[in-house]
Amino acid sequence: MKSKTLFLLLAALILSCSPSVEYSEKFKKETAGKYLYNLEELIRVSYDDNRLFLNWKGGKIEPIATGENEFFVADMYTKLRFVQHPETKERYLSKIQEDNQDKITYDYLKVPDSYKTPSTHLKEGNYEEALAGYLEIKGLDSTSVYIEEWDFNSKGYQHMRKREYQKAIDVLRINVALHPNSANVYDSLGEAYLLSGDSLKAYDNYKKTLELNSGNKRAQKYIDTYQKKVE
Repeated sequence: MKSKTLFLLLAALILSCSPSVEYSEKFKKETAGKYLYNLEELIRVSYDDNRLFLNWKGGKIEPIATGENEFFVADMYTKLRFVQHPETKERYLSKIQEDNQDKITYDYLKVPDSYKTPSTHLKEGNYEEALAGYLEIKGLDSTSVYIEEWDFNSKGYQHMRKREYQKAIDVLRINVALHPNSANVYDSLGEAYLLSGDSLKAYDNYKKTLELNSGNKRAQKYIDTYQKKVE
């Protein structure tokens, strides 16, 4: 709480001393765009006439400009600057360290306007691209909130309720790839295949869920019924 109060006081001080900044058209063109806050969230930098704005976490923020290249973002409790890597020439947003303001870090990479997060790919039905993105997130943090099993399962069942069975299958296949040791993901995928009319793939997934959870009576019942039909 004390730290937050200090930040708010700092913001008020910066605002009272904030110079009038004139952004050149060249500077605005070079710095406007998308920056990776993380693999699933973007910071969007834009300009309205001579005012700098950030779109972050669903909200539009007007930071406090302290110079053409630096600004304070109260919502993040941090001061940022635009930087360009001397070797790669890629642009970044760099967090200014309170204890060493001259230190340059490369925190949030500027990405092409065409860049899409895994969740955007998922919404647009680009399932392979979505999976690749989610696997990258898992590689960095296997406990990330962006790859929680229950969330993909919920999305899969939403499609099933709408009878969008192929979409349900595609979403639940991502869940299987992310959580291959979960009995529940195979059970859900098996149900989606069954509703879609693919009894063989339903059988394969129910069989897999039984390997991980032998107490799944519904899966066992389906396996028994299927085997009797094919004998």
